[in-house]
Amino acid sequence: MSGAIGSLVRPGRDLRVDVIRGLALWFIFIDHTPGNLLGGATLRNIAFCDATEGFVLLAGYAAGIAYGRMLEREGWLRAAGRVAGRVGTLYVAHIFLFVVFTAQVGFSAAALDQAAYLDELQLDPFGQEPYRALLEALLLRYQPAFLDILPLYIVVLGMFAVVLPLVARPGLLLLASVALYAATRGFDLAPPSWTGSGWFFNPFAWQLLFAIGVALGRADPARLTRLFPWSRWLAALALLVLVVGAVTLNWVWHGPVRGFEAPEWLAAWMADVDKTGLHPARLASVLVMAWLVGHLIPAGAAWLSGPFAAPFALMGQQSLPVFCASIFLSFLGRVAIETSAGWPMQVAVNLAGLAALVAVGVVAAWYAEGSKRRPPALPDVAKAATR
Repeated sequence: MSGAIGSLVRPGRDLRVDVIRGLALWFIFIDHTPGNLLGGATLRNIAFCDATEGFVLLAGYAAGIAYGRMLEREGWLRAAGRVAGRVGTLYVAHIFLFVVFTAQVGFSAAALDQAAYLDELQLDPFGQEPYRALLEALLLRYQPAFLDILPLYIVVLGMFAVVLPLVARPGLLLLASVALYAATRGFDLAPPSWTGSGWFFNPFAWQLLFAIGVALGRADPARLTRLFPWSRWLAALALLVLVVGAVTLNWVWHGPVRGFEAPEWLAAWMADVDKTGLHPARLASVLVMAWLVGHLIPAGAAWLSGPFAAPFALMGQQSLPVFCASIFLSFLGRVAIETSAGWPMQVAVNLAGLAALVAVGVVAAWYAEGSKRRPPALPDVAKAATR
């Protein structure tokens, strides 16, 4: 089975990116399943960032490589057109996911007499003003819980299409990106929101992480090594920073339950480490980990092509359908865990969820592979008949 999955993994890519994206997608499924005990072992519990930061950074990295080469070959208009086409695909996927998720949660709330689902997942406006809510969803101004990641990517990728010529000048791209990030955090810039609560992921801030990924994807590997060389002392410092961050995080979050109260100033600072505006601590955390992973895992590591990594690499390469499926499956997992929170159900939800995500990746890869094949040539008799 693992060999069949491995055969669907596209070669000629940096498999580190695909495997980590696949892991991030699995973590997103786990974190979006309330009551999932495995959620205590995901990245968000040991770092100031989580799977979303890693996913956006790697999305920028992949975009820098793919669209940067396209820009060199075909020019800005054609490359920007391809980016716009991808934006359209993401938009259609988001609207489809919105309809399916709303129907799923609404039906479950009625069938199980759990009206709290609608309030918790911010779907109650849809019940009060369905036509207005649908219009606002189409305008991306209404984003229920768990349906806020694709709008972030849609806007960031749309901005990327406009500044695509700067890909050839990554320094200028990063300068413009940092300026927008600083202005966003300094002046509370944000896209409009129907509910008034704002976007959960502010694209004007998160575009910086995407732009950093683009710059890394376009950079020459040898130059990157010179700019960010390996150092055992620097690695030790990076690990120390991550460990201190993990201890601080758990001290503030879980210390009071065990009788270890954190200082008020530390708890107040932690409360300000916002995810919406991509707080600098979150940005620094994901970049430190990216530096460590980039040096500690060689691009040609044998295990990246092995049976363990193949399912995650496939999921990472088919990220859009796998992500959409994860949102649907995570709510099913929640309902299952609410019926029985014991270990058998916990194991079943996580294994079944992972297997389903891999299966979605397999189907998507198989379909993509089939769509690339040219139709067979008409036989001579058929050609004569069509003249």
